[in-house]
Amino acid sequence: MFDSLHSEISALIAQFLPHDGSLETAIDGLRLYRSSVPTEPVALEYKPGLAFVAQGSKIAILGTECFQYGEGEYLLTSIGLPVMARVTEASVERPHLCLLLDIDVLQLTETMNQIDNAAVASEKSQRSLSVNHLPPSLMDSCVRLLRLLETPSAIPILAPLIRKEIAYHLLTGADSVRLRHVAASESQTHRIGRAISWIKENFSTQLRIDELAAYVNMSPSSLHHHFKTITAMTPMQYQKVLRLQNARQLMLIDMIDAGAAGFRVGYESQSQFSREYTRHFGQAPMRDVAQARAQLLGDVAAATAAVAAVP
Repeated sequence: MFDSLHSEISALIAQFLPHDGSLETAIDGLRLYRSSVPTEPVALEYKPGLAFVAQGSKIAILGTECFQYGEGEYLLTSIGLPVMARVTEASVERPHLCLLLDIDVLQLTETMNQIDNAAVASEKSQRSLSVNHLPPSLMDSCVRLLRLLETPSAIPILAPLIRKEIAYHLLTGADSVRLRHVAASESQTHRIGRAISWIKENFSTQLRIDELAAYVNMSPSSLHHHFKTITAMTPMQYQKVLRLQNARQLMLIDMIDAGAAGFRVGYESQSQFSREYTRHFGQAPMRDVAQARAQLLGDVAAATAAVAAVP
């Protein structure tokens, strides 16, 4: 059963996405990704959700930790995080195929409240990324969600039911404790989630730990401890990564220079911005962005050629 479900997921992803790239499907929060070559590390923001690898393998880097997941495995992200990610195994004959599904925290909470004995079992914080094998129950739900793309008229009625089913399986599976901490409004993980949301909304302003701790009803020491346990970073490090990633987007998309980008995301010193950018991305800002633009243009050309070749 597992092998047949796995094969069907691969076939459905390949059917709906016949060329390299990503696809935002008609189902809210469901995305598909395909790559026929290994990729360079890319800075991304992972939303709460699961990423199931149907073919190939991938690595996500959080702080100094690497999470590798391959065929039949999924990466669960319980809180939004800035990561570096890359495809490590892919080929034209056997491309990397991935299903990504956002987690609706409100639906997660509602589902948890309907499950018997749904109280959070432990206040011990856990890392917000984990890798597990996708069990047959979850794989069956994912297959049926993908099949809905063949009958768009059924999506508004059936997709919410299947997504609730997926939430149930996650809440009762290997990641139960991690997700129940996210859903429980008084848990430390939920409070760290609120702290992360605040930092994301105010990343360009000065971060005062005492004020942030008071905002989420934690002591500064407790905030620091749980934040680092969950995200592998301190609040200050988290803010710095957000600043650097946003500056990179400004240079890449809005075509502004490094000095202006650094200032816009909160850096007062251009030399400090350049130094921290180089340390994080491995190259000076404008050199890195120039290379990223060249790769992007190459990817677009390859994708255009692949589409033209499809009969």
